[in-house]
Order: sequence, then C-alpha cells, then structure tokens
Amino acid sequence: MGKKTFLHGRNYIRRDTRNSLRKGKISTPLIRLLTECGVGEKLIVLRVNAGINAKRRLAHLGIIPGVITIKKKAAPFRGPIEIFVKGSSLVIGRGLANKIIVKSIDS
Repeated sequence: MGKKTFLHGRNYIRRDTRNSLRKGKISTPLIRLLTECGVGEKLIVLRVNAGINAKRRLAHLGIIPGVITIKKKAAPFRGPIEIFVKGSSLVIGRGLANKIIVKSIDS
C-alpha cells in the first residue's frame, strides 16, 4: 500500500507515495525525456535512444552525452522544442527530442 507504478519508456518505476506525502513534497524522477522537462530547466544529456543517423545528426549539432543544455521553449500541440547548447540555440522536432534522455541539474 502506498506504492504506485508508473510507466517510463519501457521500464516500470515504483515510487513510494506514502513517504513523499508524509514529508510534504512529491518526488519527481530526475531522469526523463527531453520532451517531459519544463521550460527553463537546466539539464545534462545522459543518452540518445536513436539510430545511427539520428545520433550522428545530434552529435553534429553538439548534443552528446555529458553536455549541459537548457530547454528554452516548447511549441504547443506537439510542435518543435528550442534548446540552448554550448552557446547556440537549436530547434529540434519533438520526435527527435523524445529520444534524448536527460537528467535535471539541481541548482
């Protein structure tokens, strides 16, 4: 009792909601997809779950594991996403952004 199961990608995550409610805060997973993050969040890229051509394209744009990014804008109704990487602003499609796994940085 008090445990909920959430589907994240292909993996199931179990969270103890009793302890988080007792402490007065709801825990959010730190590892998420780029499309699930909020605007203005500072993120670090962990992995790209895509084919070789998509990985190559993202690497040429500067999105590689370990790089720090900031999500600037997200268009409504499943439009493109604008991110800030290494001093330049990039706009990538939501399908490609959905394959980028990131971790939020606590500031």
